[in-house]
Amino acid sequence: MTEQLAAMSGNVEELNSRIERAVADGQLMQSTVKNIRSLLTAAPTDLYFNSVHQLVDGCEWSELNDRFYQTLAFGTGGLRGRTIGKIVTTAECGAAREDERPQFPCVGTNAMNFFNVNRATRGLVAYLHDWNERQKISAKPKIVIAHDPRFFSKEFAEVAAKVAAENGCDACVFDGPRSVPELSFAVRYLKANAGIVITASHNPPYDNGYKVYFSDGAQVIEPHASGMIAKVNAIMTESFTPLPKDRQGKVTMIGKDIDQVYMRRLETLILDPQMIREAKSLRIVYTPLHGTGSVIIKPMLTRLGFNFRVVPEQDRFDGRFPTVKSPNPENSEALTMAVDLAQKEDADLVVATDPDCDRMGAAVRRKDGKMMLLTGNQTGSLLAWYRIKTLFDKGVLNEQNAPRAVIIKTFVTTDLQKAIAEHYGLRCVETLTGFKYIGAKLGKYERAIPEQLRQNYVDLTEQETRRLRLAHSSFYVFGGEESYGYSGADFVRDKDGNGAVIMFCEVAAYAKARRQTVDQLLDEIFSTFGYFAEKNGSLVFEGAEGAKKIERLADSYSTKPFSQVLGSRVVEIKNFETNMIEDVEGDLIPKEKMSIFALEDGTRIAIRPSGTEPKIKYYLFAQRRPENGKFDFAHLSRIKAQVSEKLDRLWDWLQKDAESRLNK
Repeated sequence: MTEQLAAMSGNVEELNSRIERAVADGQLMQSTVKNIRSLLTAAPTDLYFNSVHQLVDGCEWSELNDRFYQTLAFGTGGLRGRTIGKIVTTAECGAAREDERPQFPCVGTNAMNFFNVNRATRGLVAYLHDWNERQKISAKPKIVIAHDPRFFSKEFAEVAAKVAAENGCDACVFDGPRSVPELSFAVRYLKANAGIVITASHNPPYDNGYKVYFSDGAQVIEPHASGMIAKVNAIMTESFTPLPKDRQGKVTMIGKDIDQVYMRRLETLILDPQMIREAKSLRIVYTPLHGTGSVIIKPMLTRLGFNFRVVPEQDRFDGRFPTVKSPNPENSEALTMAVDLAQKEDADLVVATDPDCDRMGAAVRRKDGKMMLLTGNQTGSLLAWYRIKTLFDKGVLNEQNAPRAVIIKTFVTTDLQKAIAEHYGLRCVETLTGFKYIGAKLGKYERAIPEQLRQNYVDLTEQETRRLRLAHSSFYVFGGEESYGYSGADFVRDKDGNGAVIMFCEVAAYAKARRQTVDQLLDEIFSTFGYFAEKNGSLVFEGAEGAKKIERLADSYSTKPFSQVLGSRVVEIKNFETNMIEDVEGDLIPKEKMSIFALEDGTRIAIRPSGTEPKIKYYLFAQRRPENGKFDFAHLSRIKAQVSEKLDRLWDWLQKDAESRLNK
């Protein structure tokens, strides 16, 4: 033993010496060295030391900087980072074969691994204990935990449950992969204090993440966010002493019972069940892209009587996502296999959900017989229009109660949805990007109901909660983001790919019943409300150096804003980081690094760094409104071409401008 310790001591000294030389040569950042030493000092196994040693031996300074330049920050969205390094060390690979997932996740303070899952869970539980004490709640906190099929998701969920229980918190853990929206539903249904989902949504296979929900079933916002972040970020080691057994929490498995309750509630999203029953000719292809969507969507489509096929190669959990370049339904490539099957089966509609099933993408058969991929803005507008119109047709909404009805969209989502809402007399509320802000609005509307009427709100039927909201508060009709996230009711407080699929299948059934294709229905909406078109772009900068570029570029739009773009003068600038901005309900918009530029020709440009990926995002908006009555279809076709060409030119200009800003 003494010889082993002496050898280890010698190895540490040699490692320190090489690290110091790398710092002196400018190859390693000071923060990298600080975090390496911090992690190795409290390392529970030799995995960490061996991985760092191999990277130092290989002079992999860039890899070390990426892994250690910071401690993965627990932000308002939780954690997200690489769980498999760009370089996989021999120690991380462990007993895995060449074609298998590494045995251990990526070692590093800036990686998604057991170290950071441990920290996040302990910080969350500490915050819940403090919150219960302040609220004079004596019961143990309860957390619901779900995970997707990504690499290490199951193991991270198990670690989170174990750490939570050992720190005095009950944990209800789903017995297999489940979606984000079902977790959101389960938190409220089980009357839990919080929820955790282990997922990186549609990120590449090497990423994973940790999302936190509060007792309202929505992702955490202030005041909880800052308190939780402070608790987590103050923890710098995995070491802790478990509570005595009699003070620890219990770990309970949950599953099919919650599935059934959730599906019964999803059924209430269908507004015209009779039309669905008669829509036998509508043919649907669905793909879960190897993710959690298959758990709920397949039985739901069967229960509702839809005629559908599932892409067989993508109907199995697989964290490699082997059939796609990216498991993102926003990308046309991800729908290739589904579209091919739709062509073979002569299907009318393709729907796809991402691995954690909070987003949905769709493709429809056009009137010319070809398949057309819809944008998130187009899908959301079709859903908003259909749901508002049908609620009026059914007598649920009328001229008198319409002002109590609301749709919610983000600032970077198409203004077509605002035009539709205002036409019918509904309120359109705009929020920052992130469904947590829509979830916060739903919580606000629930609290506006008199306390004696809402005490058992979560247990009431959809019809009963609708009646209360229309009588005393705001009735949420629809909410959406351009990034393929949609919601049609408040029993889930996050975007819901399960609900989105069945809602959009109803829209397609409606078009089919009218002997229309979905693109014809969309053109009818454009002709009535105006043509609204959008183009999204992004610039990707990875790693530590990339993060600096993104920050520098984002800051430049604030310090040196556009005065004109392509000859059109900027007439308004909204800087969400420095300005005090209120929404239509008088609520103050939280600060965020985002700028929106309005041009004199009606074009809008929004720019913001992504909160989950190493990129800066650009959102371009253009519109043309009919001056009298409606556009005829020939005129609409010409307008589409003109607006498309304009948006292409604008994106080219913005990319050149960004390059110029970075080179200054």
